[in-house]
Amino acid sequence: MAEEQHSAESGDAKAGGTSRRSALKAAVAGAGAVTAMGAAASIAHADGPRRGAPTFVLVHGSGSNSFYWQPLSRELGLRGHRAIAVDLPGHGLGAYLPESYQCPQDLERLRTEPSPMSKVTLGDFAAHVIGVVRQARRNGPVVLVGGSLGGATLNAVANQVPELVAHLVYASAFCPTEHPSVLQLMMTPEAATSSMSKIPAVQTAPELGVSRVNWRSGDPAFFAIVKEAIAADRPDAEVRALMNILEPDESAAVGASEDARGLPTKWGRVPRTFVRYTQDRTIPLPLQDLMIREADDVTPHNRFRVRSLSAPHAGPRDPGLLAHELELVAQLCR
Repeated sequence: MAEEQHSAESGDAKAGGTSRRSALKAAVAGAGAVTAMGAAASIAHADGPRRGAPTFVLVHGSGSNSFYWQPLSRELGLRGHRAIAVDLPGHGLGAYLPESYQCPQDLERLRTEPSPMSKVTLGDFAAHVIGVVRQARRNGPVVLVGGSLGGATLNAVANQVPELVAHLVYASAFCPTEHPSVLQLMMTPEAATSSMSKIPAVQTAPELGVSRVNWRSGDPAFFAIVKEAIAADRPDAEVRALMNILEPDESAAVGASEDARGLPTKWGRVPRTFVRYTQDRTIPLPLQDLMIREADDVTPHNRFRVRSLSAPHAGPRDPGLLAHELELVAQLCR
């Protein structure tokens, strides 16, 4: 079960050193991407006694898709909750998979093949989620949940339509407030122990505009790095299954250069919860606590409600643990 509410300040352990900018920019694709698991959620009809109950709108991270949330959405459905997992633009069935990424792979061409993901922006992500939120809001309160890089989308949505969101939940997700971008957060001392920069990225030219990871690599060293970064507690077979639903391309700008800060007068009005993953090696605990502390400094009148789960970046192996935390949030929205 989750630990009791944890003080972010007490868990803030500073780590020395800085990360290399070039490695981090490429690795941003692996940040939210490595959390991908599962399939799209189903929505129960909003009839009878369920009408007016919260709807959970689940937002995946970079290089990921709605599959990430399948275990959680199934668990929520079995508990009688409504949940819908979105596929952000350029993800899920709309994802672009380079021809050179297929089998047999052409590794040389993979470094130069263009991708439509280069044109996708954080604004595109926000617009798509806002459309879903508007529809879900007709049934009652909306709880917006994000994992990893999905937290940047939560910020962007709440900056535009705070009145439509009852609660924000960051499941070990990026929440920039004082640091404008995810990349800048990853360059802080608190991120020095992150395994994210160790994930080898395909060396694409900057003008290609994408961060690309070859999740289908057969290199045993690559597999070992990915497992350490995202799911060190899981059997190899589960990690391989996870890697096989990841998508290679992500817009480089979303994590590296776009301003993803939550605005105090907009985003800062929405109640929020941060679920700390204490075993996360991609977004280390000191970095999670830094984001919590900086957000609280920006809106001291509306501080994070903080919870903790013993889980790696991919989340708890038992989806019931996170489902329990979301049930507690749902109670706050009624």
